[in-house]
Amino acid sequence: MSTYLIGDIHGCFEELKLLLSQVDFNPARDQLWLTGDLVARGPASLEVMRYVRDLGDCVRLVLGNHDLHLLAVYAGISRNKPKDRITPLLEAPDADVLINWLRRQPVLQVDEEKKLVMAHAGITPQWDLATARMCAREVEAVLSSDSYPLFLDSMYGDMPNNWSPELTGLSRLRFCTNAFTRMRFCFPNGQLDMISKDAPDRAPPPLRPWFLLPGPVAQEYGIVFGHWASLEGKGTPEGIYALDTGCCWGGELTMLRWEDKQYYRQPSNRRGESGIEAMPVE
Repeated sequence: MSTYLIGDIHGCFEELKLLLSQVDFNPARDQLWLTGDLVARGPASLEVMRYVRDLGDCVRLVLGNHDLHLLAVYAGISRNKPKDRITPLLEAPDADVLINWLRRQPVLQVDEEKKLVMAHAGITPQWDLATARMCAREVEAVLSSDSYPLFLDSMYGDMPNNWSPELTGLSRLRFCTNAFTRMRFCFPNGQLDMISKDAPDRAPPPLRPWFLLPGPVAQEYGIVFGHWASLEGKGTPEGIYALDTGCCWGGELTMLRWEDKQYYRQPSNRRGESGIEAMPVE
């Protein structure tokens, strides 16, 4: 059995299939970890959703900010942006089934045997693993409950941006969601900066990427994340793995085999396509 971890797919279904074919992926034998953002921007979000759902128990994924935005659009809370290319998914006959499956997925994955942690944006250095697990359970519980539209309506916003155990209610859930799905930079004390979205070498001081600040989780576990395509998979310390390499923007879809840390890459089918957007900073 092998454990394969893949960065943000963003509707790039053909590239996903080609990448898995490189290793003769077998769902009866292997395990597939996905860093979130299954949907949006690429051409085939519906096909990706159906495929991943049908793979069943061999998949361990986390929700990304685009996945949460899809939930909000489907709930009528947020606007369907044409550039996200999710209309076929929203109008599919099985959309309700897929959406209800998606909102019951976790925001954090932990494997004690592998000493492996995965979250879409990473793990804030302000949290130990027990706190991260507690916060993940809280977000997951509200997403899978009947009150999830209220949460989705309140998740947009950058504040609060500093962790405190005293945070409560929707403010606490918003901080947790931002930490798991939107975080990039932190201040030296670990406080989140939700404004700067550039590559690390262009960030204004004193901001630093979250993974360059000491945190208790990184001392004991490998951390896998996606979300930050402009990193191009580079610049992280040993034991921290950035897997989003911008496939939907003409980059690559990247996969890591955990057991021997071998990388596999599949170039985007959109590489060289005229009119392709530049890699965004969102």
